[in-house]
Amino acid sequence: MGTSKYAVTGMSCGHCEASVREEVGGVAGVRDVEVSAKTGALTVTSDGSVDDAQVVAAVAEAGYSAVRVA
Repeated sequence: MGTSKYAVTGMSCGHCEASVREEVGGVAGVRDVEVSAKTGALTVTSDGSVDDAQVVAAVAEAGYSAVRVA
């Protein structure tokens, strides 16, 4: 299992968090998603088969942008 952290821009509320959580959580191999509109932080735990492009694309599908920070 691996954990990756991203900075997400554009979120402002719980609905934003839910949208990101739903889209990223739907990526095959994602095991856990933690997201905070307050801090703009997204932490993704996966089985190791998920790459950054998949996570960034899922965040974009939710209507936001993300970049990996760790």
